[in-house]
Amino acid sequence: MPEFARLLEGYQRFRANAYPTQKERYDRLADEGQRPKLMVIACSDSRVDPAQIFDVDPGEIFVVRNVAALVPPFETTPGHHGVSAALEFAVQILDVRQIIVMGHGMCGGCSAALTQEMHGNKPGEGGFIADWIGLLDAAREPVVQANGLEGARAQQEMEFAAVRVSLANLRTFPCIRRKEREGQLKLRGAWFTISGGTLHVLDEESDQFQALS
Repeated sequence: MPEFARLLEGYQRFRANAYPTQKERYDRLADEGQRPKLMVIACSDSRVDPAQIFDVDPGEIFVVRNVAALVPPFETTPGHHGVSAALEFAVQILDVRQIIVMGHGMCGGCSAALTQEMHGNKPGEGGFIADWIGLLDAAREPVVQANGLEGARAQQEMEFAAVRVSLANLRTFPCIRRKEREGQLKLRGAWFTISGGTLHVLDEESDQFQALS
């Protein structure tokens, strides 16, 4: 299979070109540890890499990626809470100052949440995805009522809604709520268009996404 071979070719380019120019930075990160002040919660979609979109150096952002960039609400039920663990580490240990939830255009997870079309409901056959995007069930109805089930506008509004849901769920975490109230933490929403390469930022006052030039 050629896919892994291409990865190794990329690694060789990195070792020959990018790494030498950043060696001092990597050495410092190895000696001092990471101290990012920004956390980005993004989609796992291969087309929306936060490090590329924001053109950052190693050590600048702490990133969590999953289907549709979702944050589940705070809960203490048994299980493996990957997003919650990452949030706890970023907020309590790394002491990040800002958390950005970044959705994107043509998001498959949001499309599935909007249309509720699944390829199966058993774990491993679509069930894990169905359960995960069920976090958007409450947001789906107003989007459908206003925009229908199909079309670019409905898809985009579902993607916007997903960002708002994740921001609301972030505020269910006691440590995040406390730090935000005390001015130690800022939450932000963003949305990226794959086709246009444009970032939209959620305005707090209007609750609308505004494109950056």
